[in-house]
Amino acid sequence: MFMLKYIIRNLFRHKLRSVLTVVGVAVAVLAFGLLRTLVGLWYAGAEHASDTRLVTRNAISLVFPLPISYLDRIRGVSGVSSVSYGNWFGGIYIEEKNFFANYAVEPRTYLALYPELVLSEKQKNDFILDRKGCIVGERLAKTYGWKVGDLITLKGTIFPGNWEFVLRGIYHGAEKATEERLLLFHWSYLNESVRQSFPSRADQVGFFMIGVKRPELAPEVSLAVDSMFKNSLAETLTETEKAFHMGFIAMTEAIMVAIQIVSYMVIAIIMVVAANTMAMTARERIGEYATLKTLGFKAGHLAGLIFGESVAISVLGGVLGVAATFPVAHWIEVELTQYFPFFSVSMETLLLELLAALSVGVVSGIFPTWRGATIRIAQGLKRIG
Repeated sequence: MFMLKYIIRNLFRHKLRSVLTVVGVAVAVLAFGLLRTLVGLWYAGAEHASDTRLVTRNAISLVFPLPISYLDRIRGVSGVSSVSYGNWFGGIYIEEKNFFANYAVEPRTYLALYPELVLSEKQKNDFILDRKGCIVGERLAKTYGWKVGDLITLKGTIFPGNWEFVLRGIYHGAEKATEERLLLFHWSYLNESVRQSFPSRADQVGFFMIGVKRPELAPEVSLAVDSMFKNSLAETLTETEKAFHMGFIAMTEAIMVAIQIVSYMVIAIIMVVAANTMAMTARERIGEYATLKTLGFKAGHLAGLIFGESVAISVLGGVLGVAATFPVAHWIEVELTQYFPFFSVSMETLLLELLAALSVGVVSGIFPTWRGATIRIAQGLKRIG
């Protein structure tokens, strides 16, 4: 108990230095946690992908289409429960900064394949029956203030022109990770317009979504579909939904690795800062440590005092950083909802934040502890006066 009281009294003997060190550790821990969460969110789409859904696209690249005539042949593959299809539309709402994903899909089969898009039966039927109808996610609707019945106009990029849609439904995600920033409309509406303006681009889709009866059938179905169209004018590549997402993530993997490296560098830098602070503290108190030794304190007692102070300062900063993580994460989720569907910090990240803070205290306290514990009484007493 005496040792604990001594450590607490020593914590803020040099108030400004200690406060700055605590704040520095807190900021470093906060940055570490937010960067780790950001990396985790980047992989969230792949982690939450269904293991009973496959994606079939052109084997050369996603930018090359597939004939809609493949649909019936894919349906006939053993193990396939349902098939849907669609195109990336790439429309812009008013101006380019208003970016969000928009797809032309076959509504009935697509919604059946994606039960996580929760829509009332009335809105679902209204969407299916209206050729110019569309549905959007709840977050997207809130962003632009849309409500059911509104007329939405998108400027086509891949498919030129102004495209008008009637908002027939607003879905919400069954899970927090479900994307709520999508706009979906009828593929038939797109195809009919394309047939009139660009006949050569009609009756083509960007992808087929395949539902399999059981997850273990996925490799067999993938092989069967790709074998069916081998040596055709449009060969296919079929992969699980998770692998499809990971293909996009791989394009930016170097950025994610860089972010992870930065998160660890932040902790390394604050270790150096904290170590310098504790070294200054130990150097200033050399005379006190020598005096304590003359009073009977052992090297172990001094080591406990110095090391305990280092760990206490770092842990205090770590707790402050963890506490700040929640309001900052909430602010990011609310203010940057256009970029992050959710920004939830996991318990694992919080524990790693505390572990990082503890590591800072341990590492930064090693040298000052060794120096204070091994100081000779005569050498230390020279510093007095």
